[in-house]
Amino acid sequence: MRRFERLPRFGTVGDPKSTELFGRIAVHLKLITMDQLAEAIREQAVEGGQLGELLIRKGVLTPDGLQKILAYQKEYLAKQAAAGAAGAAKPTAPKGKPAGPAKPATGKVGASTAPLPAATVAEVAASHPSEAAAARPADAVAARRQDAPAARPPATPGAARAGTAAQPGGQGFATQPPRDRRRLDALLAKAVERRASDLHVHAGAPVKLRLNGELLDDAPAPLPAPEAEAILLGGLEPEQAALFDQHGELDFAYTIPNVGRFRANVYRQHRGMNGIFRVIPPAPPTLQELGLPATLARVVNFHQGLVLLTGPAGCGKSSTLAALVDILNTERRDHILTIEDPIEHLHPSKRCVVNQRQAGRHTESFARALRAALREDPDIIVIGELRDRETISLALTAAETGHLVLGTLHTNSAIRTINRILGVFPPNQQSQIRTMISESLKAIVSQRLIRTTDGKRRVPALEILMCNKAVGNLIREGKTFQIISVLQTGGPQGMALMENSLAALVKSGTISKDEALKLCDDPKRLVA
Repeated sequence: MRRFERLPRFGTVGDPKSTELFGRIAVHLKLITMDQLAEAIREQAVEGGQLGELLIRKGVLTPDGLQKILAYQKEYLAKQAAAGAAGAAKPTAPKGKPAGPAKPATGKVGASTAPLPAATVAEVAASHPSEAAAARPADAVAARRQDAPAARPPATPGAARAGTAAQPGGQGFATQPPRDRRRLDALLAKAVERRASDLHVHAGAPVKLRLNGELLDDAPAPLPAPEAEAILLGGLEPEQAALFDQHGELDFAYTIPNVGRFRANVYRQHRGMNGIFRVIPPAPPTLQELGLPATLARVVNFHQGLVLLTGPAGCGKSSTLAALVDILNTERRDHILTIEDPIEHLHPSKRCVVNQRQAGRHTESFARALRAALREDPDIIVIGELRDRETISLALTAAETGHLVLGTLHTNSAIRTINRILGVFPPNQQSQIRTMISESLKAIVSQRLIRTTDGKRRVPALEILMCNKAVGNLIREGKTFQIISVLQTGGPQGMALMENSLAALVKSGTISKDEALKLCDDPKRLVA
């Protein structure tokens, strides 16, 4: 006998109302996601059969979860039947017609994302208090967040998934710290304790930590999709939950008092919800703490121009940028304006006045903030990432108009950085942009992190280009490929070729030659 034959019949193709109600309850309890429900309904339309059986067979719903849904469904239908028997009706319904569950606007099964009516949910939750507490994510995080505004009710129906229904006593579930938030905080505290750079929470996979650049399992068992989603939604404010429902991904900063600050990204994929948390030190690091040479500070000795920090994701660009901003903040008397998404390292004003703005929260976008910045009297503008042509164009304009502009870019070398900037502009503007870059660009620092021979840490290798007149002429004439000869001979001016930096680390025994060869564009230049 198949193990599903003893279960009650529910959610069949011939019963769209039952399917719609079953799916809405399953999503409302966070036992499955909307994407998983939509995919299962599509398969059900082809294969037929029961929706619950299909979800269990796909591995996204457990038998215990099924029983929980059925209990809620039974309670909900009983409440509706009692209301109908008592003569309850909708205000707009014909007289004497009992009010039933709200139908989706489109008339299609599974198309509705609206939550169950708040009053009914509260009454059902009162009958199952332990299940309701486990099913709801956090939304009262503003009081525990250092950088969060006051919580507001969700503006869209999808925001109700963040848990805004009221309890019978008139208080929302948000008044009690849910277990989901505590679980997330515990995982992040453990990541900080183990000195991990990143925490990975993936639906259907074990929790992972990135230690010294290597991604390692932190738990033997994979996280079920509902559990992973509950943990991750526990870290979102109501507004963030609404944005996540709308877009399917979200960048934000997350703070745990007395533990640390984290740059976070959550997103949906076919198995469920994933989240990546990057550990941010409580104070901006110093060059010495990052293992960088003190001479690197010379790249911020300019009063105007463009300084770029480049490298692949996870190479330490943001940390190096924070260290340079801290040097400026300590040594100058200027106005520093940062534009980030999200705000990572917090810079208290020292000798400088520091204002930090987050795209999406304090300003509409990087480009909008940069246009406004020119009227906000900054001396130094820090851009978290040069993402598009408009942002790059405004950064060049700001550098030309007397500001020192610092920013990051995802490129692997100084020459590729220049070509990348040129490549975002159409051919008819390239000549003008070459001239702007040749006059505005002051320095490019390309950075990589390499695991040491003992495997206990990672050390940086740098390529540094200081833009002198020779470099400016090569950029203007379209001969960027010849810049490598300037890098090879520019040691006295503070320049360094990546291969030379790697060779020095190999010679000192800090890294192995095999690791160095992985990062060389031309292994022949690696002399060690």
